Amino acid sequence: MTGHLSLVSVGPGDLTLVPERARQALQQAEVVIAYELYLTWVRPLLTRQEVLTPPLTQEKERARLAITRAQAGQRVALVSSGDIGVYAMAGLVFEELPDDPPFAVEVIPGITSATACASLLGSPLTHDFATLSLSDLLCPWEWIEERARRIAEADLTCVLYNVQSRTRREGVYRVLRRMLEHKRPNTVCGVVRNAYRPGQEVRVTTLEALLADEFDMLTTVVIGNRFTTRRGRWMYTPRGYNAWPVAPEQAAAPPAGSVWVFSGTSDGNALARQLAEAGWTVTLSVATELGAQVAPQHPRIHLFRGPGGSEARRRALRGARAVVDATHPYAQAMTAQLRALSAELGLPYFRYERPSALPADPHGLLLVDRLEDAAALARTYDRVFLATGSKDLEPFLRAVPETEVFVRLTPQPDVLRRAQELGLPPQRICAMVGPFSLEFNVAQWRAWNIQAVVTKESGAAGGFPAKVAAARALDLPLIVVRRPPPVPGAYATAGALLSALFSQLKEPV
Repeated sequence: MTGHLSLVSVGPGDLTLVPERARQALQQAEVVIAYELYLTWVRPLLTRQEVLTPPLTQEKERARLAITRAQAGQRVALVSSGDIGVYAMAGLVFEELPDDPPFAVEVIPGITSATACASLLGSPLTHDFATLSLSDLLCPWEWIEERARRIAEADLTCVLYNVQSRTRREGVYRVLRRMLEHKRPNTVCGVVRNAYRPGQEVRVTTLEALLADEFDMLTTVVIGNRFTTRRGRWMYTPRGYNAWPVAPEQAAAPPAGSVWVFSGTSDGNALARQLAEAGWTVTLSVATELGAQVAPQHPRIHLFRGPGGSEARRRALRGARAVVDATHPYAQAMTAQLRALSAELGLPYFRYERPSALPADPHGLLLVDRLEDAAALARTYDRVFLATGSKDLEPFLRAVPETEVFVRLTPQPDVLRRAQELGLPPQRICAMVGPFSLEFNVAQWRAWNIQAVVTKESGAAGGFPAKVAAARALDLPLIVVRRPPPVPGAYATAGALLSALFSQLKEPV
């Protein structure tokens, strides 16, 4: 055998991370074949070699060219970034190789994109994980989406490759929505762009927040499991197999035949109490520890703190008698999910939407349709008070980097920790449970020298009229994100909803 074919892995994008064996293969080669980008960080190793760079889309041509040159007796190095055996060229070469090639073949491993990005994020891959390429050039999209569902179902940490291209924009969001069917919205996730290359970007975020992001083919996304945790600017998945707490879904099952109330609002808690006092067995679904703490206490009210995602809720709702959706007016994704599950399971669905509190006189109000529009207006002020809730904090801060943002958040350790990790100093954070009075708002905004306020039209129960009055008292612009369109057939009063429920269900169980 005179020819030699080395399948060379050159890692993520830094010459210092190229393995010694890969360096030797490159330096000893007569011919180096690669996509041009993959040679960027190994050029110093190339001196006398013939370099061939077929375009990115000609992977099979590159593989055949490498085999042809090796058959001709040349020493060839076929180069790929990351590990050449992971979503790369090695498989294509072996497809084309004869059973007994007349030249030597070696595969030189390297640092994969998954492990490189994991190292920049902390240690998210400490436990079982999966990788998933979102490119459908060589794999049917239906397979990709089904695999995403299975990964989420198994609650594996997942690394997404080939996240988004110029022509494939929507696929990643479909995959993320699949993940949200089985994983909690606040699942810790990481985004890395240009790992170990110029222009490197690294950030930790949440699964829900990823839906508002945009990506490209130089971006890798890491989605944690239910135990993945933030630690400062890092994320990690615990190693322990035996010391993990009992999963919420393994706790006591909710009582059969109960009316499920999905709350998170004072209105929902009041509805749950009224149902219980009327003799109905109620399962009150809460998403946070704070929600459990402020939930009404009654012998007929059972709290449910099960896992997030539509599949988990589908299992939990089997045996329910009805669904009362009293989630926040802006919780569109949850409302859509509950409506779909109720229809699928044949459960009566009752939606409560608190009445609007927009004043007839719009003086001082700047109404917008999206948070992005609110941020565009807020950028024109130096000091802005954000009163839309913790879920909007990250995208808003990214949109107004030059503005000092002040916030009022619920006093939950994870919420406050996240705010500080996003760069908010403690002196710009107020941790309290609302709603707040006109006098309180005036005193706080005056003390902070606020120039504009951003809020949502959360109704009287959310303290919106007091915000309007306080903004007018201080002559501040109030930027208001309009409500989404109401659900058809929603009830605007607790009395109307309860009357309809009693009429349809007849007798309590």
